[in-house]
Amino acid sequence: MELRQHPFVRELISLHLPAADYVVAGSGPLLAHGLRQDVSDLDIVARGDAWKIASNMAEAAVPPSGHGLRVVLFGGDIEIFDRWLPGARDTDSLINSAELIEEIPFCPLSEVLNWKVRSNRVKDKQDVELIERYMGTA
Repeated sequence: MELRQHPFVRELISLHLPAADYVVAGSGPLLAHGLRQDVSDLDIVARGDAWKIASNMAEAAVPPSGHGLRVVLFGGDIEIFDRWLPGARDTDSLINSAELIEEIPFCPLSEVLNWKVRSNRVKDKQDVELIERYMGTA
């Protein structure tokens, strides 16, 4: 499936967020690189105008991590955060390091790998293996 045809990506595009003010984090970059065909949602880190758009669409609340604020859209398909996980780089650094894939800003896989290794969650172990194989570091 073409990236822009994925239902979550179509929902993201429909928000018309300015690309300079957000980045797709979480497992979204694996989808963008074709390492996974399905993800449970798209996690977005936003600032500035992108955050304003998101927070005007739904109420911002503290996420389960207890770190920052989160807006949940499209029944949970899209989660927009004003900062990423505790211990991750700051919002500006994440967004500024984004790589554009089909004009959509995604976190580099090396960054995703760092979070998933650090989190050490069972659900991330397969993603770590996929990324390491793809990057030739396995």
